[in-house]
Amino acid sequence: MAGSRYGFSMGASPGKDTSNIYFAASTGALKCKVFTMNSTQRLDTLAGAYYGNSQLWWIIAAASGIGWGLQVPAGTLIRVPLNTSAAKNLVV
Repeated sequence: MAGSRYGFSMGASPGKDTSNIYFAASTGALKCKVFTMNSTQRLDTLAGAYYGNSQLWWIIAAASGIGWGLQVPAGTLIRVPLNTSAAKNLVV
């Protein structure tokens, strides 16, 4: 059975606390590429481009402090963690 591209992967779920990812990304403890979102970008396509897996969009959302939405307004500051394993280890 095929999963939804909006589904969660690698142990993440809406019931999990991802605030540690945001804290680590915003303090520099979790190395990230930082840029401003443009009007043609979505979190799932960014995850696909950076991680090779669009289902890891939630890591970018958590690091950026923007909640669980895929479409983010242009001009939003985005943090893309460079190490997905380190980010996943922060989820409690």
